[in-house]
Amino acid sequence: MTDVAARTSIATYDDSDSNAVAEEVVVSDADSRWQSLLDRLNDLSVTKHFDAYADIAWDDPAYALDPTDPRWELTADEGDPLGATEWYQSLPQPTRARLGLELVASKMKIGLIFESILKRGLLEFAMTLPNNSPEFRYCYHEVIEEAQHSLMFQEFVNRTGYDAPGLAWYDRISSRWIIGLGRRFPQLFFLFVLGGEDPIDYVQRQELRRDREKHPLLERIIRIHVTEEARHLSFARHYLKRTVRRLSPIRRAELAIGAPLILAGMAQQMLKPSSNLVKRYSIPPEVVKAAYDDNPRHRAETIASLGKVRKLCEDLGLVRGPYTVLWRKLGLE
Repeated sequence: MTDVAARTSIATYDDSDSNAVAEEVVVSDADSRWQSLLDRLNDLSVTKHFDAYADIAWDDPAYALDPTDPRWELTADEGDPLGATEWYQSLPQPTRARLGLELVASKMKIGLIFESILKRGLLEFAMTLPNNSPEFRYCYHEVIEEAQHSLMFQEFVNRTGYDAPGLAWYDRISSRWIIGLGRRFPQLFFLFVLGGEDPIDYVQRQELRRDREKHPLLERIIRIHVTEEARHLSFARHYLKRTVRRLSPIRRAELAIGAPLILAGMAQQMLKPSSNLVKRYSIPPEVVKAAYDDNPRHRAETIASLGKVRKLCEDLGLVRGPYTVLWRKLGLE
């Protein structure tokens, strides 16, 4: 691969620029550029990091969460799958707003659970690294940043008054397997990372670009999250670019099969309402089916949310031959 100069013009969140959205640092695969990337990411973790409580004015009256606030309502004109249904539009305004707020809280709860798995997997990965490994310091920076994200997500959930549930027992079992991948098969683990982070990053960036008035607390949380996730996404992508080509044919085959399975499952968890929320609001099965399962627009958005990681898998040679059938069967193309 051509050794191109590193592009390190990452946009970080600045209170003076409410429209700033972080972008990923991009470098080549050369060892010197890899070290350059790690140095840049580590530096940003020191100079541009956030504290869940010091950097969010939780008790500011403007940040108060009113469950009847119309800003929480799902909007059909912005393509929200559930908001576009007649069932949702027929609900009383306070119920529409509360459902929208609790949908945000539910996704934040899922997000912090995902980040809990990510942190533990990163620590497993870091345990395999030798002394003087340049990746070690970065991993611990990311663990710290993800812990701050979990704190701000949980604080938001707490203030909604909605007792958003955790993982079901079968998800808890599978999560332990995923955590172990950080030690046993880090390439598959980092694909899991991208499968969880890319869809939510896509959704949050779309939200920031919309002209609609946003609740200031939600906007603040999203901007902090997007800024630091840009670093995490950069590391995962470049780690895969550096290491997948060195894997044995059997490992590459396992990765090619695991990639679409993980990505399809993670995208649905991040983009669809939880079963608890469906039950809580008695959302009819046919409404869920029409909004998500049989909705071409939602399917297109799901595919778009995975666009970057799909392109990465193509570049890594993981989407070809018989593996393309699996992507197609899972609705990822």
